[in-house]
Amino acid sequence: MWLVRIWEERVCLTKLREKVTKEDGRVILKIEKEEWKTLPSSLLKLNQLQEWQLHRIGLLKIPEFIGRFQNLIVLDLSRNTITEIPRGIGLLTRLQELILSYNRIKTVPMELSYCASLEKLELAVNRDISDLPQELSNLLKLTHLDLSMNLFTTIPPAVLNMPALEWLDMGSNRLEQLPDTIERMQNLHTLWLQRNEITCLPETISSMKNLSTLVLSNNKLQDIPVCMEKMTNLRFVNFRDNPLKLEVTLPPSENIEEEEERELFGLQFMHTYIQESRRAGNQVNCSTTSPNSIDADG
Repeated sequence: MWLVRIWEERVCLTKLREKVTKEDGRVILKIEKEEWKTLPSSLLKLNQLQEWQLHRIGLLKIPEFIGRFQNLIVLDLSRNTITEIPRGIGLLTRLQELILSYNRIKTVPMELSYCASLEKLELAVNRDISDLPQELSNLLKLTHLDLSMNLFTTIPPAVLNMPALEWLDMGSNRLEQLPDTIERMQNLHTLWLQRNEITCLPETISSMKNLSTLVLSNNKLQDIPVCMEKMTNLRFVNFRDNPLKLEVTLPPSENIEEEEERELFGLQFMHTYIQESRRAGNQVNCSTTSPNSIDADG
């Protein structure tokens, strides 16, 4: 029996070796659209690997021995059926990118905070993640975080306290309002919040000095707050598909090219909306209270 097992392990290892390539001097294990529900322990013989790209292979779990791959820089296991992240992940101190989007993960272990080199973390479309451990704020190099299409009802404190974060996608969650402490994310330049249930914006959003892209389409915003005029770094905003109280028509453009480039619910729309709300005596400052405390007429 053990001879059969040894033979099977050798066959597996031979198959795996065939999947190893070198790109830009990096040793990569690349498998796509093949059936590998589990990874054999013989994979440990390939511990020089620096990158795993295993997509659509039906993988059910990340092997417990993952922590022994000390050279890993990129771990991309997106589009599988993984249900959990093993605690051993924290041993990967050189890991820079962890891509686990389109899986079935429900919780994230605190040990992920030990991946001190992590710069990019993608957990999109797992559908069931609703919180992150506070310890993840210790990821001092993390600049890119994708949490879209999950079950978050608020931006987790761990995210607000990530010091280097520049790009955040929390689209298609269940956010109802943004915390006043959102201004802590001082390095953030891109914030995707489309397809949530946000009813108002906190005044502190105007203190996010580096924010240049803000997507708020498909929410429940009734007004655009006046304080957003101060956000001089904003280059792209989107307020499309919100139940805004005022109907605003943009003034015609000087030329056709400008007209074509203009975002219908973008930056010019935002400034025009704020001017109109002033004119209508319907001035709305950014909300620092719950949406229920805003009077129906603004």
